[in-house]
Amino acid sequence: MQVGTGKSVLNGIAIGKIKIYKKKDTTISTTPVTDTGAELLRFEDAQQKAIAQQTALYEKALEEAGEDIAEVFNIHAMMLEDDDFVDAIKEIITKQKMCAEYAVKTAGTNQAAVFAAMDDPYLQARSADVMDIAQAMLDILQGTDVDSMQGTEPSILVAEDLAPSETVRMDKSLLLGFITREGSTNSHTAILARSMNIPALIQCKEIDDSWDGKMAVIDGYNACVYVDPTADLLKSLQKRQQEDKKKLALLQELKGKTNTTLDGTTINVYANIGGIGDVGAVQQNDAGGVGLFRSEFVYLNSKDYPTEEYQFEAYKQVVETLAPKKVIIRTCDIGADKTVDYMKLDHEENPALGYRAIRICLTRKDFFKTQLRALLRASAYGNLGIMFPMITSLRELHDAKNILDECKVELAAEGKKMGDIEVGTMIETPAAVLVADDLAEECDFFSIGTNDLTQYTCALDRQNAKLEPFANPHHPAVLREIKMTIDAGHRHGIWVGICGELGADTSLTETFLRMGVDELSVNPKSILPVRKKIRSIDLSKPAAAVVDEEAGEAEPQAEAPKAEAVPKAKSKAKAEPKA
Repeated sequence: MQVGTGKSVLNGIAIGKIKIYKKKDTTISTTPVTDTGAELLRFEDAQQKAIAQQTALYEKALEEAGEDIAEVFNIHAMMLEDDDFVDAIKEIITKQKMCAEYAVKTAGTNQAAVFAAMDDPYLQARSADVMDIAQAMLDILQGTDVDSMQGTEPSILVAEDLAPSETVRMDKSLLLGFITREGSTNSHTAILARSMNIPALIQCKEIDDSWDGKMAVIDGYNACVYVDPTADLLKSLQKRQQEDKKKLALLQELKGKTNTTLDGTTINVYANIGGIGDVGAVQQNDAGGVGLFRSEFVYLNSKDYPTEEYQFEAYKQVVETLAPKKVIIRTCDIGADKTVDYMKLDHEENPALGYRAIRICLTRKDFFKTQLRALLRASAYGNLGIMFPMITSLRELHDAKNILDECKVELAAEGKKMGDIEVGTMIETPAAVLVADDLAEECDFFSIGTNDLTQYTCALDRQNAKLEPFANPHHPAVLREIKMTIDAGHRHGIWVGICGELGADTSLTETFLRMGVDELSVNPKSILPVRKKIRSIDLSKPAAAVVDEEAGEAEPQAEAPKAEAVPKAKSKAKAEPKA
């Protein structure tokens, strides 16, 4: 038996024969061509086919993994039309008189190197995207049948690395799991694996071609792979796999049940989504509503500024489909790691602290009003809430609400229908936490964005894989900020939710309940696991001790909020009690 170790992408067990996923080495000619016109036509044909391919992959990923994940293929399609990239390829063909394959390979390698050398971790990651689209065109030019590389039998695929397009293209009924020598836990491929529930091991340096055809087990719980496992070990892991399947089946039985603790405390469990493509997952996983609709995907999916009518139809479709469930839509959070060319945002040395989200909206008023008008019109078709991101001061909140009021007056004068809306603020900076009492006076709700709150509190760039060893998602400072925010909201009679990654962390669910949180908004696939955890908690009993893995010491769960922290209805806002 051989054992390989790495980083686990998903806690799960995969059992089956290994198939080495290796592309055939193809030689690219370096001999000058005589007919450059023909090579340009070959390139343009491959470019158009690659764009169509990325569009098809977008649709497939949308169905299997949701809008957030699928968006990478929209970005790939846009990169295939990037003027600088296309011009570089054509220049190599016409001036150097090289074949289309050579031009695509060279231009792709050069452009990827430019991204890899950048300081911004997000832009560094685009290096892999460039290589992916270049390879897509090379496969088309060389007639490579990529789909046949997976084989026809269920297997665990082993590769040096996998591009997002390769992962999405695969037949999931034949993909038991995968192992790669390279990769990152934050890569698109790793995120895809988690979304599609595929056990995977990355950064496994022991990979060897001799594994091909051998029986293996990926043990995601212990971040390792057993090649030719012993009979006893195989039997033990098969048992664990069956237990996992039973747990998954039991979770399905929780559909239709309430998010109520053993002592009778009920909270809302909502879903985070990126667009209409995720609505099916909201319904399938029995979410109580949508706690975070990331409206920036409306912008990322467009090649130019989306019009009011386009946005209205997008928001209306989601709100109307899910009515009467609540849908909270975050206003445009473009910037930092999410950019679009048509907005012509300047390059920034530190974009996470730069021109983004509400800062763009307040300084591009017409741009902001287009979205707010669309949201207000969509509110007539269901239960809609509007949430402002990256608020750090009361002045910013006042300015945003004043623009919203302007839009209400304009729409009323035009005779446009509007519904009643709640207006809330994301709490995702230490500044917002410290002025939460002031903000709560002007809001109907708070939603705590733990991803950015952790980043800004701990001064750790969330996009930088090198900082993973320093990251502590359960940092006491962040947990204290969450408690401070909940208390401030309740002092002013508004409800408080959590919509960041920590909301789905079931090791913290009891802590959040004892803090008095009113709502948890998580990715759709985490709805039922979180519900199961809530239904196992008894808040009438003392908090159980939990082990701090960093310190190796037992610490008590957070104390329950004191009586004065319980929400009191306030006349100017609709305070939402726990369901």
